[in-house]
Amino acid sequence: MANDHVHQGCDHGSILQDVARQAMIDRGLAPDFSAAAQKQADGISDAASETDASIRDLRGLLWCSIDNDDSRDLDQLTVAEDLGGGNVRAMVAVADVDAIVKKGSPIDDHAHQNTTSIYTAARIFPMLPEKLSTNLTSLNEHEERLAIVMDMVVASDGSVTKGDVYRARVHNKAQLAYNAVGMWLEGHGDMPPKVKAVPGLAENLKLQDRVADTMRELRHEHGALDLDTIEARAVMENGHVVDLQVEARNNAMNLIEDFMIAANGVTARFLTAKGFSGLRRVVRSPERWDRIEAIAATYGEKLPADPDSVALEEFLVRRRKADPLRFPDLSLAIVKAMGAGEYVVEKPGQSSIGHFGLAVRDYTHSTAPNRRFPDLITHRLVKPALEGGKPGYTDDELAALAQHCTAAEDAANKVERQVRKSAAACILEPRVGERFDGIVTGASEKGTWVRVFHPPVEGKVIHGAQGVDVGDRVNVKLVDVNVERGFIDFVR
Repeated sequence: MANDHVHQGCDHGSILQDVARQAMIDRGLAPDFSAAAQKQADGISDAASETDASIRDLRGLLWCSIDNDDSRDLDQLTVAEDLGGGNVRAMVAVADVDAIVKKGSPIDDHAHQNTTSIYTAARIFPMLPEKLSTNLTSLNEHEERLAIVMDMVVASDGSVTKGDVYRARVHNKAQLAYNAVGMWLEGHGDMPPKVKAVPGLAENLKLQDRVADTMRELRHEHGALDLDTIEARAVMENGHVVDLQVEARNNAMNLIEDFMIAANGVTARFLTAKGFSGLRRVVRSPERWDRIEAIAATYGEKLPADPDSVALEEFLVRRRKADPLRFPDLSLAIVKAMGAGEYVVEKPGQSSIGHFGLAVRDYTHSTAPNRRFPDLITHRLVKPALEGGKPGYTDDELAALAQHCTAAEDAANKVERQVRKSAAACILEPRVGERFDGIVTGASEKGTWVRVFHPPVEGKVIHGAQGVDVGDRVNVKLVDVNVERGFIDFVR
């Protein structure tokens, strides 16, 4: 059993919570809600309901949610309809958080500071009070909720030929989980009982899966990058980290991702058509293309001199086939060289920078307002655009928000990474002195890093690293860990 060698004296849960809280405070994020935000939440007792005649009644459709097995903040529902002639109507309903959380309210101030929910092994630090994010603003099973719907027609080649955005009432018929739905769609598992229980849902999910495939294939033809980085999730039992698990991608995750990318494109184009500025999520073409060229050269491949996502994707496809084991490490090197995504303001009539990694030009964040602040901002632009009113934010406000959201999201990622490193140290603490097989993931003046295979953990080689390079297989001995700082030290 994994538990046998957990040293019983230490409560990983409380250590990791302390690490997370301190890391948040150090980076200007707030681990706790203010008294005013708490008071506001206490005063909210019902989900939003409005009688506006423009809100459509779509409660009868076969909406369902697909999310992580343990997700309770349900942001979006999907449904599809076969229109014949190769055309499919694909719809995404997104929680209308703005119906309850108003701009400038205490809860909004907290969301504005953190800009995202922070997910760590020890606990989740939600962007909105859980009373909202997992209940009153969540699209929960068998509940009626207000939503913003992105409604699109997808042609047989995967292109979105029509898109509309409007408000609606929806009703989630089934809360489903990625793993069970993915196994079933791929033919490796039984139909989930909740799918079986809703007449017509199985066929609808297969239709959604099919249309998602066509959208993804079209993006890949345009150079969308299929990257695969290993993110191990800590598994906690009774306050102890007992395992690290890597989530394998599956059809259900791909389906949701493809629907969201398409829905975000529809929202971006809708705002532009209405003459509204918007927040766009962009990855400019890689800042270190020369580094990507050099990486390809180590595999005997030559990439074009200028950033070319199609050529890069073809190279990645070949490498995945040739060496699936090391592909995540190659992916990570490419991701690092590409530079981070950022938020920018796009004014009507400006040409889009676009999202290099997704090979899409029109891309905003609008599908996860319970856990991401930019999505809530986007909804506050969509609503007045629908009503013919004035934008909820000026261009100057949007520019300041774009910069702040980029920085805060980067800080949140660093907090999550810090806690992951500490969780990895927890797991290895009782195993000092043992030997592990691994692969070199980094080698520079700053030091040499190795990722061991079981558990999938990265640490520093503090001795014996001469002559090894990225991608080399090595055998290392664990000599020291520091849980609080997330340090793991190996010697060769």
